Amino acid sequence: MKLKIALVALAGMTFFSVQSQTKTENKKTVKVLSFNILGGRTTKGDFNLDVLAKLIKDANPDFVAMQEVDYKVNRSKKYDLVTELGWRTKMAPIFARAMYYDGGEYGEGVLSKYSFLSTRNVPLPYIEGQEPRAAVEVVAELPSKDTIAFVGTHFAHETNEGREIQAKKINEAFSGNKYPTILVGDLNAKPGSGPINTLEEMWQATYDKDNPEPTFPSDNPRVKIDYVMFYPKNRWRVLDKKVISDTYASDHCAYLVTLELLDE
Repeated sequence: MKLKIALVALAGMTFFSVQSQTKTENKKTVKVLSFNILGGRTTKGDFNLDVLAKLIKDANPDFVAMQEVDYKVNRSKKYDLVTELGWRTKMAPIFARAMYYDGGEYGEGVLSKYSFLSTRNVPLPYIEGQEPRAAVEVVAELPSKDTIAFVGTHFAHETNEGREIQAKKINEAFSGNKYPTILVGDLNAKPGSGPINTLEEMWQATYDKDNPEPTFPSDNPRVKIDYVMFYPKNRWRVLDKKVISDTYASDHCAYLVTLELLDE
């Protein structure tokens, strides 16, 4: 009798364990990181990709959107920064050119734990005399077999007018996406500004609107200019968010957000 009770109890524990494990595995969570990497240079002016890789590995994101990314540029020792960081973090890399610069190229980078089903580089409009900008999109399949799109971008730092036309282009370019989409990047604009309001006509922001988490500068964050947003608004839920301040790695804080993909 005691043996029978023990077996029943063990079976119940095993069933509970399997159920718990299955529930965890089926949860459609996505961790995304926005990180302006300052062209691979630290705030001390040296070139240290290992410190960038460590921050990324410690955060353990599924996707990373990086801004101020050099590709075979003289100032960065002709390194392909995204590929180097991909190797160091064991993530799939892709670079998207915004402009030619200093013997190489300059633009956006994405790292992903998952392979790419498709990618595209969307040039953003810019005001003559200002830096060209771009948005890089990757489409990937999650372990849950759901397909999502992830977009990394970097808006103009010079004028609000430049950021406004870029926000409008982002809405135009991605409003027809067939997959749930996450938009991440250094937008160089404060909450409540024209460009952010334009984006939020379409995208749901993840920051606390009553008390926005400042992300810049890293040594004394005072303003929020780094963002994670998503579309459509009914397909995602924010589970967690964190501002990561490393005063050596970059002049920007990294912004880490964990999202849950919801069923239609």
